[in-house]
Amino acid sequence: MIDSYPMPRERNSILISLGVLTVGAWAFLIWQSSMVDNQAIGLTMDMGAPLFMANWVAMMVAIMFPTAAPMILVFAKVYADKRQQGKAFVPTWVFVASYLTVWTVFGVLAFAAALVTERLMAQSLWLMSNAARLGGGILVLAGLYQLSPLKRSCLAKCRTPLSFILNSWRDGYGGAFRMGLEHGVYCTGCCWLLFIILFPLGIMNVAIMAVITLLIFAEKSTRIGQQMAQLAAALLIAYGLLVVFIPDALPTMMKA
Repeated sequence: MIDSYPMPRERNSILISLGVLTVGAWAFLIWQSSMVDNQAIGLTMDMGAPLFMANWVAMMVAIMFPTAAPMILVFAKVYADKRQQGKAFVPTWVFVASYLTVWTVFGVLAFAAALVTERLMAQSLWLMSNAARLGGGILVLAGLYQLSPLKRSCLAKCRTPLSFILNSWRDGYGGAFRMGLEHGVYCTGCCWLLFIILFPLGIMNVAIMAVITLLIFAEKSTRIGQQMAQLAAALLIAYGLLVVFIPDALPTMMKA
């Protein structure tokens, strides 16, 4: 059985790199949040595609890198052992880059869906007047998804890095890239609606991003992960229902 972590020097190097990227991403998001026009409305807050995607990728780095660190360390450990044995070596960034690719593609799809929704709302008085209630519905949906079998299955994969690596291992650059994609798919399946709720709550709402970060970390990295997912479900459903019946419960500046 392999040890869960690479050698101390390499482990520290990976953790420092992830830490620097995470801190840099949070600094960028906080700066961008301060630059947002408070009068901007809509799901994308009037951001064009390049700016939206820059913020999205930064958000993925800020939120997901800390929770993905155990998986990244296990991957690095396996290849550190291979290198010591004189076997072919693949750098860890290949795995990380493909993992981030999945979230980037999801961001493109989310942005496209948000643009279509904004255009539909501009053409429909009913959609415009019920925007907050629809946002409440998204919150309820996110809460229900927290209790779904698919959520539990994806979360289980994310909570067991060593098991994932052993059962999904593929050699070479192509294999590492495919493993990163696979882990990214499980991770997206676990957390996608926790990011979709940022649209009704404010795509640049740093406070909500921080809460989501803590929730995902608790789900994936603590013994009470399943219980935290259930608690989040109850809170999302309760708040979503409140917004459905009392639209003013949604932050005013986030309404369309």
